[in-house]
Amino acid sequence: MASVNGTSLREEFDAARARIAALRKAGRISDDVDAVIGVLCSLLGILIAIFLEKTTRKTGKNSSIAPSQTDKDNTGKRSKKASGKGVAPNWMTGENLRKVTVGETSTVQVCDSCGADLSDVEPSAREERIHLDIMFEVVEKKVVAETRDCPKCRTRTKGRFPENMPGPLQYGVGFQAFVINLLIAQMLSLRRAVELVRAISGVRMSQATCLGYIQRLHEALEPWETAAAAHLLTRPALHADETGFRVDSKNQWLHVLTDDSLTLKFLHPRRGKEAIEAFGIIPVYTGVLIHDCWASYLAYSQCKHQLCGSHLLRELTFVVDSNNYRWARLMRKVLREVCHKVNKSETGVLSEAECRKIRKRYRTILTQGAGEMPEVPAKPEGKRGRVAKSDAHNLHERLLKHEDSVLRFMSEPDVSFTNNAGEQKIRMAKVKIKVSGCFRTDRYAHAWCRISSYLSSMGALGYNPLVAIQIALAGNAANMVKSHYAQDA
Repeated sequence: MASVNGTSLREEFDAARARIAALRKAGRISDDVDAVIGVLCSLLGILIAIFLEKTTRKTGKNSSIAPSQTDKDNTGKRSKKASGKGVAPNWMTGENLRKVTVGETSTVQVCDSCGADLSDVEPSAREERIHLDIMFEVVEKKVVAETRDCPKCRTRTKGRFPENMPGPLQYGVGFQAFVINLLIAQMLSLRRAVELVRAISGVRMSQATCLGYIQRLHEALEPWETAAAAHLLTRPALHADETGFRVDSKNQWLHVLTDDSLTLKFLHPRRGKEAIEAFGIIPVYTGVLIHDCWASYLAYSQCKHQLCGSHLLRELTFVVDSNNYRWARLMRKVLREVCHKVNKSETGVLSEAECRKIRKRYRTILTQGAGEMPEVPAKPEGKRGRVAKSDAHNLHERLLKHEDSVLRFMSEPDVSFTNNAGEQKIRMAKVKIKVSGCFRTDRYAHAWCRISSYLSSMGALGYNPLVAIQIALAGNAANMVKSHYAQDA
């Protein structure tokens, strides 16, 4: 199949326009013909730009196709508790589950070289090696309730069982936390989770029992979700993202809001404003919302916006790959330079003088870029629909219209250059679909969203998921938001 070289196609088109300009200057083209040629050149220029865009292969570097790994973004200030790193107490990390035994010491009695006696010589050095193994153990506790008959009144009295033993057989909180961790954090399917529990403990559990634990935790986390939503409203910057989510063989939308530490995930059949209004956070939020320029977010003017720099850089790279526009190369260079300067800045922002210089360069590049691209013909009167534009035209218009939302990160320390935090929080949802398939019902899909939000937030604070689940089952999850985030509010 024949292929077209983009560079030669551009050169031929520019040469043809130069010949037409020479004929026009020599007066050899009439006004009527010149008008027709002008319209045809504009249309042909747009067609060439669109053709080159369609024939340019999209990858993770020049489009919204997510790369397997995303570079770390340090442009926005992050909470000290948001990283999930550092030394955490043993009861958080599960170190108290480790049983340490001291083995024997390998002594040296005789010299390997001359055979001299070394039993009385002090060791000059010691080397330690550790052997780790796992031994699964199920702790079974039996309680016997006696029944006795009163010799006086003939009444039969039965002993009382503990409150946590309402039936003939029940599983402890640790067992429940382990099952929930398999289903939510480790994203196993119900069948594989039941099989794993049986393999390591010998206990035969039904899938209905496992789903009952999920529903119980979902209900227990309702106060936590309310407290988390109230806390997010106080944050100076939030990351928002959304992705498709299969439920009962139908496509729904998973929405994420996070401050890079506390995360909330919501499920809704719609992607746009209807879903945002249903959740009720963004419509009343007054901070800075970081997103990928989805129009539904931009409809809310009570908050400020920051467009994801990673998306813009990839789109600029695509414009360079397809049409090699100079303005796209310069704009990509400017955005990268500003990002690096902000990362290296001790305050996380640039000075007012630097911001003015960057804005001037930004506007100059866009002004020159308007003349570099083919002119878009005017929309004919009475014709419906939009005028055909290339991706380069659309990106140019977006950068021109949303200048403040593109460059806000360089003047506000809490605002990140990218929306990586939101994308990383939502990534596990796609892994869940790939690992164990879609959900059968809305009920458990909503439960997964709430529980995974909680585990992600607690994990950012350094909590072991098994410990976090037990805290929630005890009804103390909402208090964790108040105790850990009160000083940030």
